[in-house]
Amino acid sequence: MKIILTQEVSGLGAPGDIVEVKDGYGRNYLLPQGFAIAWTKGAEKQVTVIKRARSAREIRDLGHANEVKGQLEGLKVNLKARAGDGGRLFGSVTPAEIVDAVKSAGGPALDRRRLELPGHIKSTGSYPVRIKLHPEVTAKFDLNVVQG
Repeated sequence: MKIILTQEVSGLGAPGDIVEVKDGYGRNYLLPQGFAIAWTKGAEKQVTVIKRARSAREIRDLGHANEVKGQLEGLKVNLKARAGDGGRLFGSVTPAEIVDAVKSAGGPALDRRRLELPGHIKSTGSYPVRIKLHPEVTAKFDLNVVQG
């Protein structure tokens, strides 16, 4: 089955890529989740629009990725979350909240889909967070979740 990716899928490709996948994987997972659209001649023309949007928000090149990595690794990122006794959070910390915390700490605007969390963050404390800025560059920073 030929599909066009609309979002980044690890191990498969980036938005705008035309890939060949097994029928069940495409029909049962990628299409319903909105990660891809079915390939047609008309849809292939939309690839340029998808790629143009991707290039606007993507890190420009390896040098820019290393510059952003330097900014991130020097940041102290604190995130206030509602918590009960013992530091257990009401709910969990989402990638969107982490991106907002990085921005409020003076960091660059990030894509929440590129964050790699150590698991579900459900209590206060310090957590290592990784973000894939470029295929060759991964930045790491510590997220400090405090009761607030």
